[in-house]
Amino acid sequence: MDNKESKGGLNKSLKLIFVYTVATGSIFTFVNYWDSVFYGYCGSGTFLAFALMTVAILPIALVYSELASIFHTGGGELIYNTVGINKHVGFLASWLIMAAWISVPPAVVMAIMTWVNKTLNLGLGTWGMVGCAAVLLVLYFLMSIQNVQFLVKAQAGMLFCNIAVTIITGFLLLFSGHWHLSNFGNIFQTTLSSVNGIPGWIIGMALLITPYFGFETVPQMVEEGDFPIKNSKKAICGSILTCGCIYVFYYFCVAGLDGLQGVHTTLAQDGFLTILTMQKVLGWTFWPIIVGILSCLLGMGASLLGFWMSTVRMLYSMANKNFLPKVFAKVNKNQQPLLPNIFLLVLSLLFIVLQNSSDFMSAFFNLMSFGCACAYALTMISAICIHRKHPNWVSANTVKGGDVFRILAMLIAVTIAFFCTLGQGIDSWICFGVYLGVGMLLWLWMVCVNWKKHPVEIETPDGVQKF
Repeated sequence: MDNKESKGGLNKSLKLIFVYTVATGSIFTFVNYWDSVFYGYCGSGTFLAFALMTVAILPIALVYSELASIFHTGGGELIYNTVGINKHVGFLASWLIMAAWISVPPAVVMAIMTWVNKTLNLGLGTWGMVGCAAVLLVLYFLMSIQNVQFLVKAQAGMLFCNIAVTIITGFLLLFSGHWHLSNFGNIFQTTLSSVNGIPGWIIGMALLITPYFGFETVPQMVEEGDFPIKNSKKAICGSILTCGCIYVFYYFCVAGLDGLQGVHTTLAQDGFLTILTMQKVLGWTFWPIIVGILSCLLGMGASLLGFWMSTVRMLYSMANKNFLPKVFAKVNKNQQPLLPNIFLLVLSLLFIVLQNSSDFMSAFFNLMSFGCACAYALTMISAICIHRKHPNWVSANTVKGGDVFRILAMLIAVTIAFFCTLGQGIDSWICFGVYLGVGMLLWLWMVCVNWKKHPVEIETPDGVQKF
């Protein structure tokens, strides 16, 4: 069954390839910035951790594909968990997934400015970095309120530049003369401590869910797709497989480099491990700059645009379904939700002012991992509930094995979420608590005020239902 006509002003014009690139561009980011985090958590066995995580994520993605083919409006976690359980869990799941999405724009602009500051030796202090990052955010905001075709084409160009330079860099490292299997050492080395007998490497692997989140942006875009909705599975699973294969290849090539451990210990604990190794150990000068431009600047920019679009569309969907005031569903002349874009800009500007802690990068990474895993786990539970409550709702992408497969996906998501809790530090829990506190205030307003006047309304295969 094809998508229905778009309602509420969104432009129904997206080809499948661009929905795929939005998801892939969202996932495939920070590959040459967070490599320090990956290496710290999983050592030279990072490539193996990525391979295992790819296999673990696919069942979750297949259940998402099944759900995306049932509901034809944007909202993803908001819809699935409201229909499957109730509107309170629907709000919680959407708030959890947005914890990851909303964190990306400020993190990306600060990461970009960190690379620029180091590469050009600008010597910018904290507030200089914040000021430049704020200018970047405003520029991305101006892009985000343009026509969606401009947005997705710009993002696709950034993505393919990042993919191309990453693959080429992998081969260059492999045949550089500085790559040896003996450099791998203990592939299960990690900077994380064991918790209750669970090895730190396993906890680190669970935290690698962050470089995979982004496939769930596809259900946010289906309302604007002009393709059969069953094809959303190609975008969801294709994005994971594309990124997973490149991750495994690239970090296998990185793991065998001379001096990698020494660079990580002395120079690169805060990011850019591969770039610094190319400079300090391999003696390269030109190629690290190319990697920085195409991977750090354009690659991270692609991710920012992907999550920016998804966050805006989630807020837009919340307004249409009476989780937020209707003013959040107003669109501009380019058919872009205006207030959600402004809200995200203001929130991102606030975040870059607050994220000056020296261990912000790892705390932020861990927080996103936990928020994603929890949202996935709730959605898997809701998928089981939906099919038990509504066995007559048939999906074009029904998973083989039915509830057995859905339960497997749920167990994987719950296990990952549990392991992620073991990797959280006090700063991560403080950030998470503040974020949940804001969400609770909004939820109380809806319970006490908004939902008494305007019940939640969601379009289902049986028509619009109230919750």
